Amino acid sequence: MASARSAWGIDVGNRALKAIRLSAEGDNYKVEDFDVVEHEQILSTTGDNRESLLQKALADFAQRHDMRKTPVAIGVSGQSSFARFIKLPPVEAKKIPEIVRFEAIQQIPFPLDDVEWSYQLFEEADSPETEVGIFAMRKVVVYRQVGYLTDLGMYVQAVQMSPLAVYNAMYRDGRVQGATMFMDSGAENTDLIIAEGETVWLRTLPIGGNTFTEALAKAFKLNFQKAEELKRNAATSKYARQIFQAMRPVFADLVAEVQRSMGFYASVHRDSRIKRIVALGSTFKLSGLQKYLQQNLQLEVERVDSFRALPPDDGKQAAIFGENAVSLAGAYGLALQAMGDSKINSSLLPAAIRRAKMWKEKTKWFAAAAAIFVVGTGVAYARYIMDNSAFEAHAQDRTKIADTAKKAKSFDAQWSAVESGGFDDRAKILFVQQLKDYRDVWANLNADITGALPQTGVAATPAEMKAKWAERAKREVIFIDSIVSQYRPDLNAALAKDAAAFVSITPGTEADRTGGGTNTEPGMNGGAPTDPAISTAGPTKRGYLVWIKGTCPQPRAGFFISTSFAKKLEKEVSASAALKDQKQYYIARAEVGRIGMRTINMVGPGANSQNVGGPMGFEAAVSGSRAPEGEAMLSIRHRI
Repeated sequence: MASARSAWGIDVGNRALKAIRLSAEGDNYKVEDFDVVEHEQILSTTGDNRESLLQKALADFAQRHDMRKTPVAIGVSGQSSFARFIKLPPVEAKKIPEIVRFEAIQQIPFPLDDVEWSYQLFEEADSPETEVGIFAMRKVVVYRQVGYLTDLGMYVQAVQMSPLAVYNAMYRDGRVQGATMFMDSGAENTDLIIAEGETVWLRTLPIGGNTFTEALAKAFKLNFQKAEELKRNAATSKYARQIFQAMRPVFADLVAEVQRSMGFYASVHRDSRIKRIVALGSTFKLSGLQKYLQQNLQLEVERVDSFRALPPDDGKQAAIFGENAVSLAGAYGLALQAMGDSKINSSLLPAAIRRAKMWKEKTKWFAAAAAIFVVGTGVAYARYIMDNSAFEAHAQDRTKIADTAKKAKSFDAQWSAVESGGFDDRAKILFVQQLKDYRDVWANLNADITGALPQTGVAATPAEMKAKWAERAKREVIFIDSIVSQYRPDLNAALAKDAAAFVSITPGTEADRTGGGTNTEPGMNGGAPTDPAISTAGPTKRGYLVWIKGTCPQPRAGFFISTSFAKKLEKEVSASAALKDQKQYYIARAEVGRIGMRTINMVGPGANSQNVGGPMGFEAAVSGSRAPEGEAMLSIRHRI
């Protein structure tokens, strides 16, 4: 983004509109203008009046300030937007956009056509890993936010998530020192931004200033407006003790959520420890909140009361700016991005609006070029008169050239018709050919499984088996009773388990904990987790978990299954891995699970006809005999 001489940053919150205008002042910036326009009511409590109150605040702001030709960056709340941070595998730089788009399709819980999305790379100088942040917001919300400003004649240059705007402000002011947590607590939510080096992590908590107000309204049976006034004046009220006692559960909930987030961050970044917290947002005007956090988190909590940018020249305005600085960090970061000086420069501004803005910026250059052309035309007129007579002398040659060009154009049109012919037929043929894809997967898989069974060469019917097998204990045979499969959108968590945990997975379980289930959509029960505190490492691996149950008549069935069937399955794993580029699937893992005994009662004339949990038929020679039972488990991954 090109640098500007001055720019506005506008952060529209639930309680107030905050705006800062920065201008360049040497190597620094100066707060040339600012404003805080409180809404007549808190937007989250107004229902259908929200839009009209928001438009009124923007109209009042635009009326008080000169917005013409000044770039504007606007913020959108972290709750209404989407952010994911993913580590990319080592690849060539030119392939990164393609990989990021694939990850965006997997991570964003909406079709890409319905969202505006962008990404930002985070690269440490000495680290081979590259982390990417993917940010998205539904188009309908973005267009509505931008429309409010453009309808008032404002020049919108960027749309940024409010938590990232706060990060830009704090990074520019040098407040990222080691692992630092920034808490931006507004009316509805609290954004947690953990920054360390070149990386950043976000989470939005559903606790804000309104949560404290609602606690007071419930405790003292007041309406929202009176409870809000009581909260703002808590420090000077004679009932301060009772007021803070009523808000104590909210304080405790906030501390618990912050501790949970810090614990998750430490589990992912094992070498990192958060050493301090920087407090921002209007909720930190609440007396006692900063001290309570510091005592219960056992960390230094620093409140932001100023920025590196120079304050306004007017002393009175500078004092007002200092009083409101704690809630202006988002607007400050947005103004920095509009000035072209931000660490994270991704933008959710719709592409159509960006293109329209680009052409509008070029219009003045088109006008200048036209003016030069007019002047040049007057100078060149005399030259035209001189050249015109020479041009007319070659009229016959021009006619021949025109005829030749006409024929060439005709031939080109004929060739285009031939080249594009049959397009629909080719598409149908390709579609029909694709119908046979993957049709042999399960047939081949069954062949792999049965191929791993002992090859006895004995006839398949029970009567023939009975005639040829003299001693039951010496029969080298394994009978497969059932093969059960279950599709998983992501096998990462299952494949990462140790052998005991892997074989203990049963069909229909662990869907939520493995980040996938059956017949679910991302972001719903059993789908990909939507909480930023939950993440799945690495790209997803789709495929099937397969449970194989069977019986073996040998007394040492466990040893026999392990040394025959299991061993052959392990060879099949290696063979599948070696041929995985030639097959539509490969066996990613095979384990032999429980080996046990089960009672089987014979079914037939004069016998007990009760079956106790086992297969019926020729395996059981007499009532009450025992057949060893075993389980094997495979993980099958589809190849694309």
